[in-house]
Amino acid sequence: MKEQNRTVIREGEIEIAGRLVAASNATLFGYATLDLHRVSIIYKPIAGERPLWDFTSGSLAGREVSAFLISEALGWDLVPFTTFRNGPFGEGMVQQWIDIDEAVDPLALVAHAHLDLRRMVLFDAVINNTDRKFGHLLPTADGRVRGCDHGVSFHIDDKLRTVLWNWAGEIIAENDLADLKALAQSIAKVDLHDGLSQFLTEEEISLTENRIRKLLETGCYPTPGTEWPAVPWPPF
Repeated sequence: MKEQNRTVIREGEIEIAGRLVAASNATLFGYATLDLHRVSIIYKPIAGERPLWDFTSGSLAGREVSAFLISEALGWDLVPFTTFRNGPFGEGMVQQWIDIDEAVDPLALVAHAHLDLRRMVLFDAVINNTDRKFGHLLPTADGRVRGCDHGVSFHIDDKLRTVLWNWAGEIIAENDLADLKALAQSIAKVDLHDGLSQFLTEEEISLTENRIRKLLETGCYPTPGTEWPAVPWPPF
């Protein structure tokens, strides 16, 4: 089913059902359909992006896809399947829609040190996520937590902004360090590097590798910086 859904999202006909009006950029909900199989999706066309002064290269859609590629390489399944393709309003990012469990309180997950959130902190540090809000966390009925809205990531300056500072300075688990080490090795290989280079500059990719190396060298969760606000506003 997983691979079938991915094929449908990559190749299926996209039908738009509505727009998420709270989003600052065009964020469209709809369906991808292929051979009578339908998958709910989010579609963010580049044409609907508002220019950002501090992200002058590439596209927000491309950064979303890059975040998914990093999540896949880590093997942590933190980002819903995301691809770059053409749609009704041109090229953009298409991501599988995740139905969240409305009964789950994200604050309670943080308090209980949910494994996905501990890994989300490391993932955000790697991609230099400037906007990890509680509203960008997707708790599901199966007990997992995934993340969305990674368009403002991979900046060349350290701009990590997140609501998940609970583990700042703590020791990273050995198995997570091993996965980070494997990620560093993967980025140096052709497949992942070529995938990222479709959307990121060589400098952005190199700095991503540097951030991984820093985590491996310190062996600790990142701590808030002083040059930028450490928490996005609003936090939800």
